Amino acid sequence: MAIKFGTSGWRGVISDDFTFDGVRKAAQAISDYSKTKEKRFLKNGLIVGYDTRFLSEKYALACAEVISSNGIKAVLTKRDTPTPVISYEIIKKKFAGGINITASHNPPDYNGIKFSPSWGGPALPETTKMLEALANAPGISVKNGDSSRIETADFREDYLKDIRNKVDMKLIKKAGIKAGMDPLYGTGRGYLDVLLRECCRKVEVFHDYRDAMFGGSSPEPAPEKLKELILAVRSQKLTLGLSTDGDADRFGILDRDGTFLTPNEVLSMLLLYLKKSRGWKGCVVRSVATTHLIDRIAVKYGIPVRETPVGFKYIGEIMVKEPMIIGGEESGGLTVLGHVPEKDGILACMLMLEMAASEKKSFRDILKGIYKEVGYVTTGRDNIRLAESAKKRLVEKLRDDPPKVFGEFEVSDINAADGFKFLFKGGSWLMIRLSGTEPLVRCYTESDSAAKLKALRKAGAKFIGAI
Repeated sequence: MAIKFGTSGWRGVISDDFTFDGVRKAAQAISDYSKTKEKRFLKNGLIVGYDTRFLSEKYALACAEVISSNGIKAVLTKRDTPTPVISYEIIKKKFAGGINITASHNPPDYNGIKFSPSWGGPALPETTKMLEALANAPGISVKNGDSSRIETADFREDYLKDIRNKVDMKLIKKAGIKAGMDPLYGTGRGYLDVLLRECCRKVEVFHDYRDAMFGGSSPEPAPEKLKELILAVRSQKLTLGLSTDGDADRFGILDRDGTFLTPNEVLSMLLLYLKKSRGWKGCVVRSVATTHLIDRIAVKYGIPVRETPVGFKYIGEIMVKEPMIIGGEESGGLTVLGHVPEKDGILACMLMLEMAASEKKSFRDILKGIYKEVGYVTTGRDNIRLAESAKKRLVEKLRDDPPKVFGEFEVSDINAADGFKFLFKGGSWLMIRLSGTEPLVRCYTESDSAAKLKALRKAGAKFIGAI
């Protein structure tokens, strides 16, 4: 089985296409890459971390052994570690790069490898192409058996100190907030809950222990996965609910009535909050699949907008080149000015906590204020499973004979930078894109009314289903 890096690394089903043999080949490829491309920092070594999935710590040790056998120091984390923590340490300690054994929010039978080079962000396409070529080369020679250069470390306190400096903990503490939190059995435990207990009057925590099967579901901070947290927020009258995914790079936010806020809403609120509270100058970066509500806010406040393909690596790439107030994706990832060029669900939760303390109103009321300023926007995303043959036909149809209408919506322009985004008169849009990490076709939609959005989602599903 060939090793292929998708939107967020290499992922596969454990013991099927994600195996120890493949992990060692990937580690050898990363070692070879680092010797060629990261010579400046090679003496500092590579970090190897892991999440709470089945065999993750064993895969991590296998990676560390290969790295050590290549004469490179391997710093193995002492416990499961969030992806943003590894990114933070790469930059702070000037490591040549970092590996995290994780499949993020994917189902429990999956595992994967995320690789971040010395700049701290997710590996860019030119890097992953090189890694794929090295790992899949016929007769690849994997060095193994020498563990003399393996060290261990716990980076938690470094990272927590940094978050405390980036969030107004005193403001939160003064507000007397009652918070709920669910790390979904993932790496957010021991990080987000620690911060919450330092500044909240009450903290109710669920699933803060390791379960390699994630309770029999995917560790994705989505409303259907957060039923216990939603019930607690409502019944205990908590101020908000917070959640992170398997490797704590994605966030999930609940309002005080238990309503789940979409990442699009969170990104829009935080853009305006950070602009007003911090006075930061710079651009806002969003992926092509992320809400244009961000654009409306940006226009009103004179903020340049940068649009990227789907994948946080592209947001991180812009972040290291120019000042950026906030960058994010509709899939639940964000980072901010002065932080790492990687998505961070822990930071996102803490910033929403600060905003709740500062604004002293529900998130829904904050959103109503934004809609009053720039107009109402509502978004949707539908995940549709298609056989490989049908996915191929879909791409061919979109490329060679794209539709001119979707139901009542007339296409005015097509953005094919990443997937196929159909822009309609009046500001609505629909985007179709094959997932880079899962066997899915995603259909993203946005309009200025719930009725229009419903019609648009129905038209998109009908078009895809007819393939």
